[in-house]
Amino acid sequence: METNPCNTDFNGKSSIPSKVSRKGHPDDTIVKVNGIQVGGNEIVIIAGPCAVESSEQLFETARSVSAGGANILRGGAFKPRSSPYSFQGMGEEGLKLLSLVREETGLPIVTEVMDTRQIELVASYADMLQIGSRNMQNFPLLKEAGMCRKPILLKRGMMATIEEFLLAAEYILSHGNDQIILCERGIRTFETSTRNTLDLSAVPMLKRLSHLPVIVDPSHGTGIRWMVPPMAKAAIAVGADGLIMEVHYKPEVALCDGSQSLSIDEFDLLMADMKKIAKAIGREISVPTAKTV
Repeated sequence: METNPCNTDFNGKSSIPSKVSRKGHPDDTIVKVNGIQVGGNEIVIIAGPCAVESSEQLFETARSVSAGGANILRGGAFKPRSSPYSFQGMGEEGLKLLSLVREETGLPIVTEVMDTRQIELVASYADMLQIGSRNMQNFPLLKEAGMCRKPILLKRGMMATIEEFLLAAEYILSHGNDQIILCERGIRTFETSTRNTLDLSAVPMLKRLSHLPVIVDPSHGTGIRWMVPPMAKAAIAVGADGLIMEVHYKPEVALCDGSQSLSIDEFDLLMADMKKIAKAIGREISVPTAKTV
């Protein structure tokens, strides 16, 4: 009979020690993304477009979110899409643009890797690799990510339990990489009024069961632009270590997920509100490090 190293009674007590469990690792893990620390008292903001679409789109958006207080830039070069006819990303050209934007703004970049064959290429450009919801249980990919020494942003599968999510992280940890950030991004339920159901109860549960930092994606969690700000603020209130949000300089013409992407003005307003929420719970929003020229 297979032993489950993450079996819990969901009161925060692991029955069997494991690498992902807080029982064997009581102190919080701090993940370092090119100088940015995720998992401490400061809340880290990751923002940017769903997909890299063009040089103008990426540079304009990146400059704006950097000025607004984002710590890390997100942008997909390779995009998993439900339809094979949807925009799939710019591939390596997108990675090159992300690298150029990092040089200008100083923002570390996180972008998705979809296949074991992409890890070496993506890791040569990115500061952190994202494993998306659809690949949370792509076990060969998790193993390769474990052998890569770049930080990993692991998103919860759209129908994954907390236990399955932690076991996916265990795959990465068991292959040597302990620099993992867990991301709650909404799960599929019977509700149809939102794209997904953002499970904010997962945040305190994950932080009780595991030592890994936990962030929230309110963009995919709701799929609705006007819902992103209240859910982002709620995520901070329940203890999230950071947020990853989609921001586009022209959401109305975005090639990917424009309906859930904040405009620059909306992002700036949200940043001001989140600082108040963070202060109310004894934390603060991380201040980006100024780029030195």
